[in-house]
Amino acid sequence: MIATRRSVLLLAAGTAAATLARPSILRAAKPFEQPPLPFDENALAPQISARTVGLHYGKHHKAYFDKLNQLVPGTPYADMTLEKVVVAAKKDGEDKVFNQAGQAWNHVFYWQQFKGGPTKPTGAFADAVKRDFGDEKGLFKAIAKESDAVFGTGWVWLVADNDKLAVKGYQDAGNPLPDGLKPLVGIDLWEHAYYLDYENRKGEHVGALLSERINWQAAGERMST
Repeated sequence: MIATRRSVLLLAAGTAAATLARPSILRAAKPFEQPPLPFDENALAPQISARTVGLHYGKHHKAYFDKLNQLVPGTPYADMTLEKVVVAAKKDGEDKVFNQAGQAWNHVFYWQQFKGGPTKPTGAFADAVKRDFGDEKGLFKAIAKESDAVFGTGWVWLVADNDKLAVKGYQDAGNPLPDGLKPLVGIDLWEHAYYLDYENRKGEHVGALLSERINWQAAGERMST
């Protein structure tokens, strides 16, 4: 009985030591974590209600991270940053991984762009807006037009293509990273982003975010980095 008990204790100790010696395996089980919201759920009202933020962040955004963490263990993606997973999975044609990683990354960007807003374009960014769109109204009109052209689910992005600004629409989980473009502003066109507050009035939702919620100064800082 003593020998058996000792064997059990030694086996348990060995298992614990082996587990501690393989931290990478533990991390690979759940390598990506959803960042916390950078504000309270009611901070974006009335343009985005607390109920929409709660469901959008707490259900939809969380689900993308959860599903991504089911897909990547044991693959090269497990050791990459989320941004690199987006680019690599798109290049590799791994649609399942790309869709979850893309949506996870898109939403991190989406929430961050509202922090500290709304603000107006300033400095070199304001000059670029004037050069490429005529003025702020021209920029908003270009984004609204592209968002209307995206059929079904997707995103519309203001991007920096070297020194030039451009508006790009993408289906589903698409974003500018795989194209080598720098994202400055991203508007979620999936119905879960606006339907509780605007029903089928997607254009009204897009306009409200552009004029009342986006931190355009932060967008300008992203352009210059």
